[in-house]
Amino acid sequence: MTTTDPTPPETHLPPPVPPPPRWAVRAAHVAAWSTVPSGVWRVALVLGAPVGVMEREEFLASFPDNSLLLGLAYVLLLGAVAETASYLTLGLVRPWGEVAPRWIPLLGGRPVNAGLAVLAASLGALTVTVMWWVLFFGGLLTAPSPDPGISAGEALFVAAYAPLLLWGPLLAAVTWSYHRRSHPVRAVPESRR
Repeated sequence: MTTTDPTPPETHLPPPVPPPPRWAVRAAHVAAWSTVPSGVWRVALVLGAPVGVMEREEFLASFPDNSLLLGLAYVLLLGAVAETASYLTLGLVRPWGEVAPRWIPLLGGRPVNAGLAVLAASLGALTVTVMWWVLFFGGLLTAPSPDPGISAGEALFVAAYAPLLLWGPLLAAVTWSYHRRSHPVRAVPESRR
């Protein structure tokens, strides 16, 4: 009587991805939090808190009938989009960046296409880097300032928006780390050297 080892069932899961380096985890968290101060600043502006650079009425004048509701909806939607986009950076250092969580319809439990994730994250990093660096420094360089110094309101504005300058470069670094982990360099066989 001969016994044969049963063949293991085929799995279609990609090989395990090594854990992310500590610096990448920290960078992903900083990138995810980088959008919070500007979001808080915008909400404070709409609610009428003195933010120094712009008054609530001046901001609301850009909406039909100076609508507080439209202004608040715009600010909250803008903040939600920015927060969601920055939060996705964490997927590059978390298990849900390798296998989609089961609660996501149609995709749950399936492996994440690492190539598409790297492409999307790279385009996102390029976009937010160019956008925030151009808007931030372009705005600072072209803004008329009647005073030779900087006011408290301007300092508050800069403190709220300066973290956005970190978002793109940190996303790029974390994307590079994810790419390196999900696409390991394969050794060339001895016969091909």
